[in-house]
Amino acid sequence: MKHQGKLIVIEGGDGSGKTTQANLLLNYLEQQNIPHSSLDFPQYDSFYGEIVAKFLRGEFGELNSVSPYLVALTFALDRYSVKDEIIERLNRGEIIIANRYVTSNIAHQGSKFEDKSKRDAFISWLDELEYTVHGLPREDIVLHLHVPTEITAKLTEMKDERSYLQGKKDIQEQDKRHQNSTEMMYNILSQQYKHWISIPCFKNGTMNSKEEIHKNIVRTLIKKGIVK
Repeated sequence: MKHQGKLIVIEGGDGSGKTTQANLLLNYLEQQNIPHSSLDFPQYDSFYGEIVAKFLRGEFGELNSVSPYLVALTFALDRYSVKDEIIERLNRGEIIIANRYVTSNIAHQGSKFEDKSKRDAFISWLDELEYTVHGLPREDIVLHLHVPTEITAKLTEMKDERSYLQGKKDIQEQDKRHQNSTEMMYNILSQQYKHWISIPCFKNGTMNSKEEIHKNIVRTLIKKGIVK
């Protein structure tokens, strides 16, 4: 009898090393002969992903001039377009490594609400939209790569040119206030939900090695029974 797969989400602020850790984890699963696959959101080459890219390039206005509800809906539709594929992979028993998921929407757009009651109402709406209306499977575990924004800002500046930006700057990455509030939101969510695990990625103001972070992630997944 085939076991149901697991959905592992890697989260963190821009420049926190999500792609690096996702790739290391995929290599680990390959070495362990564990059925696996990956997902990356947003999917900039998809129909809805192109709209997301336009938003991030600032083509719809400044960061806070567009309603978080509308922004969240666009990101959500990008995920909804591959819902059936996600479910099929899980039914095949695969462990899926997702570089961002619904959880990114919650953190990035939820961070725009200073009023807690309005933020909670938004998160409740988004939860219903993505998991109930769109029917996306809930993630089994979220690994939050906790890195101070003063470190991630420097790492973001070192990123290679990305095609979706078309030579422009990502308005979310460039907004320091947004980066700070989003990281605070990630920390709140890590404390609020049992399946969110915060992975410390720095010590004494210096980023830990990618290998050290990876080992911590694997230990966490084994401890939680996600992998053996």
